[in-house]
Amino acid sequence: MPEAHPDSKQTIQDNRDYTLFSWSAQAQTNPIHMVGGQGSHFFDGDGHTWLDFSSQLININVGHQHPKVLQAIKDQVDTMCFAGPSFATDVRAELGRKLAEVTGLAKSFFTLGGSEANENAIKMAKLYTGRDKIITRYRSYHGATMGSMSASGDPRRWPVEPGIPGIVRVFDPYMYRPPMGGSAEAWEDGCITHIEEVIQMEGPHTIAAMLVEGITGSNGLLIPPDSYYPRLRALLDKYDILMIDDEVMSGFGRTGKWLATQHYGVTPDIVTCAKGLTSGYMPLGAVIVNQKIADHFENHFLAGGLTYSGHPVSLAAAIANLKVYEEERLFEHTLEMGRHLGQRLEAMKAKYACVGDVRYIGLFSVLELVRDKATKEPLAPFNGTSPEMARLAAHIKSRFVYAYSRFNFLWVCPPLVVTKEELDHGLDVYEEALALVDEMIGSPVAAD
Repeated sequence: MPEAHPDSKQTIQDNRDYTLFSWSAQAQTNPIHMVGGQGSHFFDGDGHTWLDFSSQLININVGHQHPKVLQAIKDQVDTMCFAGPSFATDVRAELGRKLAEVTGLAKSFFTLGGSEANENAIKMAKLYTGRDKIITRYRSYHGATMGSMSASGDPRRWPVEPGIPGIVRVFDPYMYRPPMGGSAEAWEDGCITHIEEVIQMEGPHTIAAMLVEGITGSNGLLIPPDSYYPRLRALLDKYDILMIDDEVMSGFGRTGKWLATQHYGVTPDIVTCAKGLTSGYMPLGAVIVNQKIADHFENHFLAGGLTYSGHPVSLAAAIANLKVYEEERLFEHTLEMGRHLGQRLEAMKAKYACVGDVRYIGLFSVLELVRDKATKEPLAPFNGTSPEMARLAAHIKSRFVYAYSRFNFLWVCPPLVVTKEELDHGLDVYEEALALVDEMIGSPVAAD
């Protein structure tokens, strides 16, 4: 057990008094004092060990404090802490080559995170095509800068509206809740024909790109049917519209592959990434473009830049992180643990009245919670919460499992290094919480 911090309460108070916390009314924040971590766990200032079931912000893919990534950061600091974005460096060349190799694309533009990556991808798509509109999906999140927030469908965009012009939204491949009350079977075909109709109504000649999350992350982890991406790729090609694949959350091993779209056999024109690129050890994002777009900017001005683009310490962390994925065969481990996770989730769905649906791919998964399986009434309203969701979250926290829940969703996204025993422990705690919810909605847990 880690030792308790002597001034933990004061540290929390100083954080509250002198810093601002994101996505919250400040008076409602109650942060955990985090003092360290190891593998799938982190430690708090009171000496408790937490099982990190959301990989912090679903980004600590190689686990906390991996020695190989830490050593690469230390070595780079000793060699060169900073080089301006106009300089060539060894780490810039090495990471650029590696990203081209694993994505099948050509060149990378480095940012400091996913929001900046999506912001620059939108800009590049407009510069390359000479068109102004970007198609996105309603249940999406692409970042918190003005452009990436405007491109999101997530309710977090509402305070910044009207945002940037030219954003056109379409419905998602949400098979559990097809729009307008249709069936999942009809929507599997309809979600693509719907997009084509929007394209025709907007004018294909006005649309630069469609921006999609490889697998929708913080808006319910929507896994499309197998036909979705091949048909979408063909549709966008038909109208000469670029595909921008936001792999910030779903990329770099989270689903068991470098990119979630690789499960579907398609290659995007532009990939954006961050989070799992360094497993959060250093701030880094990237916009990775295909050869045609790269060639365009050989003789056309790339109107964009960041002081810390290509920061050598961040690049060194990414190189080491990608080596850990390969050397420790973490993608294979992710798929193995993912199969076990899927079995446990399906059993929960069968056992608990409040579990309406479960969706999973690799170690990227969610439970969708309902009041009634027949009507699919959500356990909490869209963009809201409920006493049941609050009790569920409180119970999980009381057992020192760090979980991500939002609206009527509960995620299971541990670090890719998680063991079967750690995974089962966290899921056992989830089951305790689900049993409490079943009692609250008047549906006692089924007998084993």
